[in-house]
Amino acid sequence: MQHETQIEQLLHTPLQAIEVGEKTIAQLLDQMKLTGFQGRNLALAAETWAKAAQAKDTVIMLGYAGSLSTTGQWKIVKWLVEKRFVDVVVSTGANISEDLIAAMGYNYYIGTSYIDDDLLRRLRIYRFHDVFVKEEDYIKMEEMIADFMLTLDNMEPMSSAEFLHLFGKWLDQRNIHGIVQAAYRAGVPVFSPAIEDSGYGVAYIINRHRKPGYKLILDHFRDYEQLIRIRGRHRDSAAVFIGGGVPKDFIQLSAVAVDILEKGDPLTTRPHRYAVQITTDNPHWGGLSGATLEEGKSWGKETSEGVGVQCFCDATIALPLIAHYLREKVGERKNKPDLSWVFST
Repeated sequence: MQHETQIEQLLHTPLQAIEVGEKTIAQLLDQMKLTGFQGRNLALAAETWAKAAQAKDTVIMLGYAGSLSTTGQWKIVKWLVEKRFVDVVVSTGANISEDLIAAMGYNYYIGTSYIDDDLLRRLRIYRFHDVFVKEEDYIKMEEMIADFMLTLDNMEPMSSAEFLHLFGKWLDQRNIHGIVQAAYRAGVPVFSPAIEDSGYGVAYIINRHRKPGYKLILDHFRDYEQLIRIRGRHRDSAAVFIGGGVPKDFIQLSAVAVDILEKGDPLTTRPHRYAVQITTDNPHWGGLSGATLEEGKSWGKETSEGVGVQCFCDATIALPLIAHYLREKVGERKNKPDLSWVFST
């Protein structure tokens, strides 16, 4: 009898093969929930993100890692920001600088990884796996960032979110519509705790050459405190990780530090109620980018009472599908938290 009960518990939902026919992306993903492997996980990831967007008093944090903007993903992230399917962005510096090349009117090009890179160097073409860009266009982007940064000479130290909010305003005034500009318009804080590892770092060095004594200090401890306070003001949080790296752990650590900041309590954590990770990294190498959400439970970053979905998939496949799912399934988000206080403190 016990075995029969266990069998019934384990075999309660039949798998359903997908019938080919006319359907929306949301309908396709809903059907994929009843299949297997990473197709099912991709569908569950989309569903979890949608649930977070429909939940009350929930702040959605997006970790945006790597150099994905070069593949055109920046427009999807920009849309997610504009529609407030994310409330906070934690990004590499690359993703929020390399989008500006396209936003400035220049191009990335369909390339190939099967090419002589010494030839590309002679031709002044940069390669991102199978994507090409002209060196001169990349330098124009860095010089534009340097022009903005020059206006901040000798200002008081600020967080990267405050810095990027000012940059978003500057870009908006010049009709350069990228991720940071969209975040400025939407009131979405963008943190980049390793921002110098990108065109922003080069822009700083350009200004050090242009103007001896040039000084600009970004306070990454202030970054961390601001993110912790954002988490502390909301009942629940959702963590969406596109890749891993610094953006992932920065968001994860916000869950464990709220009660340290507010009460001096290092033992209590506030796990993310919703968590989604899209990654191609594997957990058995021990690195953060492949670390599972299950592992995060041991730190109090995630919880069994919440919903966590790990999908091993190329982000350039997953992100377009999930974004269209959100558009079709959720439409307009109604419970958008107001984070304007971040820029007035």
